[in-house]
Amino acid sequence: MSGLVARTGRHQQRYEDGYRLVAGCVPFRYKDGNDCGDSCSEKIVEVLMINSSSGPGLLFPKGGWENDETVEEAAVREAIEEAGVRGDLRDFLGYYEFRSKTHQDEFSPKGLCRAAMFALFVKEELESWPEQSTRNRSWLTISEARGSCRHAWMRDALRCFSKWHEDKLDRVIVQSTFGSGEAFHFYAQAQAQKSID
Repeated sequence: MSGLVARTGRHQQRYEDGYRLVAGCVPFRYKDGNDCGDSCSEKIVEVLMINSSSGPGLLFPKGGWENDETVEEAAVREAIEEAGVRGDLRDFLGYYEFRSKTHQDEFSPKGLCRAAMFALFVKEELESWPEQSTRNRSWLTISEARGSCRHAWMRDALRCFSKWHEDKLDRVIVQSTFGSGEAFHFYAQAQAQKSID
């Protein structure tokens, strides 16, 4: 049994403008288990999803952001509690708003939620974790995950993750081609101008 315990209750939950504040992540790895180095363009990225306890479809780990933690700490905690993974929190992917039928209360009577989502590079899969009796983990390619997402807002977060990862790959390839000198800076400026045009 896991020595870790999931937080429960709502007494420390954060709210803002009628929204319950939520933190979560898109956990990811490379198929061979190595971090992205110069050859990451040859590796297949996989994302980790968990089953929903209330119906079909898969989810990314997420949960309430509490007032004694930063949003980053909440995202990391939810990854451990729900999916049993630890790793390095990378970039912020954006805010996503949705309505929860199961989380309506006096502070958010309509069940409105605002989730801050991050990319999390997984370095460790725990053998036991707080919600393992109700959560199963599944590693999926991005296209498999897109078809398995239970909620439209999670597909949006996955799309943002995919774009973030693609941009990251482009930077690695460009830096390995041009180095970090003047040629790289010229190329980066040209790409930035191209995206504006």
